[in-house]
Amino acid sequence: MKRRISIGLAVVLLAAVVVAIVFGSGDDDPVPGQGAQVVRGVGGSEKAAFFADARVVEVFGRHGLRVEFDSAGSRQIATTVDLAQYDFAFPSSRPAAQRIKQDKKVNKVYTPFRSPMAVATFAPIVDLLTSQGVVHKGLGEYQVLDIAKYLELTGKGTRWDQLPGNTAYPVRKNVLITTTDPRNSNSAAMYLALVSHVLNDNQVVATPEAEAKVLPAAVKLFIDQGYTQSSSEGPFEDYLAAGMGKAPLVFIYESQFLDRQLRGDGSIRPDMKLLYPQPTLLSEHTLVPLKGEGGRVGELLSTDPDLKRLAAEFGFRTDDPKAFLDLLADRKLSAPADLLSQAEVPSYETLERLLNEIAKYYR
Repeated sequence: MKRRISIGLAVVLLAAVVVAIVFGSGDDDPVPGQGAQVVRGVGGSEKAAFFADARVVEVFGRHGLRVEFDSAGSRQIATTVDLAQYDFAFPSSRPAAQRIKQDKKVNKVYTPFRSPMAVATFAPIVDLLTSQGVVHKGLGEYQVLDIAKYLELTGKGTRWDQLPGNTAYPVRKNVLITTTDPRNSNSAAMYLALVSHVLNDNQVVATPEAEAKVLPAAVKLFIDQGYTQSSSEGPFEDYLAAGMGKAPLVFIYESQFLDRQLRGDGSIRPDMKLLYPQPTLLSEHTLVPLKGEGGRVGELLSTDPDLKRLAAEFGFRTDDPKAFLDLLADRKLSAPADLLSQAEVPSYETLERLLNEIAKYYR
């Protein structure tokens, strides 16, 4: 009899403990963002990891927000994505953002992140292109890829195995930078803006005559690549995984490379190098509020010190350049403080006409 009572008491006590754990744990360890207002946004894939990071989720949660973020190409966001389902759009370029701002009659936009465009490559390629005069030292502790010299090679259809003294990469492939698909992706549009500037005698393309002048060479730079991916993450992941054989030169956002270096996960190996085009372009990640709390997300990204610090940890430049450079120095990394030679991006309308003309060659 006593044994039955003891067993019964044990069962009751066990049940009480389970109830206490179940009902007590919710107060002590809340799910990040639980009970917060959901804010939906769409933007470039290079920002997806930032919004998914638990620390970023926690900061937004402190402000009563839970951000759900979908990825799409910046050109798609400005032209084909149904923005009615989103509270904010976050394309990776100011021209795309301006188009959305005009279409949606938005008064204020936010530009919390910036990232220079860059070229991810490998040490043997750097040495080879240095010997050809295409790569040289910049004004600081960084190296630049001279776009005019590069276009001389592409204009002649030069193959890697035709470069004098090339024993590092004697491949029967054209010397070409790998980009994303110009029909969808902002990074490809930035590449077009960059090369068109140089092809137009280092002037922004702003007239029909200038468009006609640069198009033939610009078309070949894309079409000769063959298949291209729609998101900037695609070619960069190939660069990390497949090495020099598949794509020795890849057009990326600086933030993508720095993000991996800052993670310290070993994905950036010692032979992987970052070149800055000369001239380069600054990609301005611009948030366009559409409704609800979309504007608050832009405001917090621009002003909250924790979010700005976390953005720097993902390789983005904010309006606090010292904090960005100090973070890199603390991790024994470096990036140019200033990139003096910068090209101008054409107007949205001009860029769209150029992209639409190039798109015709994909059919």
